[in-house]
Amino acid sequence: MVANARTPSSRDALHDAAFRPMEAPGRWFWPVALGLAGIVAVAFGAYVYQVIEGLWVAGYNDKAFYGIYEANLVAFIGVSYGGALVSAVLRLTNARWRAPITRMAEAVALVSLVVGGAFAIIHLGRPERIWRLIVDPQASSPIVWDLIAISTYLLATAIFLYLPLIPDLATTRDRLPARAPRLVRAFYRLVALGWTGTPEQRRLLNRSVGAIAILIIPLAVSVHSVLAWAFSMTSRAGWHSSIFGPYFVVGALYSGVALVVIVVAAFRKAYRLERYISLDHFVSLARIMAVLAAVYLYFTFSEMLTAGYVRTREEAPIVAVMLEGAYAPAFWGFVVLGIFVPIMLSVLSATRSVRYLVLAAALAVVGMWLKRMLITLPTATAPLIGDVWGTVQLTWVAIVITVGATAAIPLGLMLIFRFMPILAVDEMTELLPGSAPAVGGEAR
Repeated sequence: MVANARTPSSRDALHDAAFRPMEAPGRWFWPVALGLAGIVAVAFGAYVYQVIEGLWVAGYNDKAFYGIYEANLVAFIGVSYGGALVSAVLRLTNARWRAPITRMAEAVALVSLVVGGAFAIIHLGRPERIWRLIVDPQASSPIVWDLIAISTYLLATAIFLYLPLIPDLATTRDRLPARAPRLVRAFYRLVALGWTGTPEQRRLLNRSVGAIAILIIPLAVSVHSVLAWAFSMTSRAGWHSSIFGPYFVVGALYSGVALVVIVVAAFRKAYRLERYISLDHFVSLARIMAVLAAVYLYFTFSEMLTAGYVRTREEAPIVAVMLEGAYAPAFWGFVVLGIFVPIMLSVLSATRSVRYLVLAAALAVVGMWLKRMLITLPTATAPLIGDVWGTVQLTWVAIVITVGATAAIPLGLMLIFRFMPILAVDEMTELLPGSAPAVGGEAR
């Protein structure tokens, strides 16, 4: 549990901190937002160029049918899974220390899912044909399962962010100055759903949030399992594996918790939230991250041991190229820098500081993206006939689109918190000594 040494003693101070991104974001906000928006705009231009010219400009060819976009799809959707699960599990276990970070974790889940889902379209050579998945779906296709799972999970994630937000939206409605535009007033009256904080409203909200917190867990598991099955339900060496489902799920959790650490640290620093988000929050998240890293390391060892020991004619080249061939530097770099170093930084007392824990999280996120590339490229470029391997060129188009998608996540979060409190005000108000919530109440 996180210590209460920094528990806020003033409701007004808590409100000022939570509404700071909305009311006083700082002079750096617009330059940073415009810079990120510019990167996203350039990436969109690169995508338009790709649609006109074809996937070859992104480095794809007839000997390498998967590449960076498929790795991005898995990686970005994976981090959304971690954000949702952190909030859902901590709610269901009534971990009181979660209160200052749940809003950011839930927002990370929604924004990264939207960005990740976009790669389901970006990687298509003919994106205009995606409507065929809707009007003429083939029930036996894992791609159709993927569409259904991601769409359902996106809806559930949006609801999971919105429901606990209702009391805080009511607080926002009541804090609006008299000079606020009529349209803004109408918007917050609408989204607050007439919340006044009555006992009946609280009971209904608590039940609803509890139900969606329970539902979001199997939905998140199903989304990343279906992503894994899109790979593993093929006869390609390196993908045809029965452990891909849990392997992908644990990897998503690991990278997702790591991204939450980075986002919480960034907004804590930017909006001076140190009074409410202490080192203990980062230590608790780092412990979760270390456990997930250890489990993922076990899965990696199990996968390489079984495939390397049996060494079938199809699997042997994949194992060799990973352990000692062209992909060996990336593989061992992932194992050391993406797993071992984050575990050490997360558990050693000498590195128990925000700086080192953020470094551990950053290494984990980069390492897991690299692992998704290692899952994708060796199999996608392995020869089916003969012994000539294909190659995927990381062209400027693919790099710009990937960087633009990465920039879209902080941009989306910055814009979201211009319209909602960055802290769960109502829930944190309940934790103040001798306080009862004035207008809201989040379920635990």
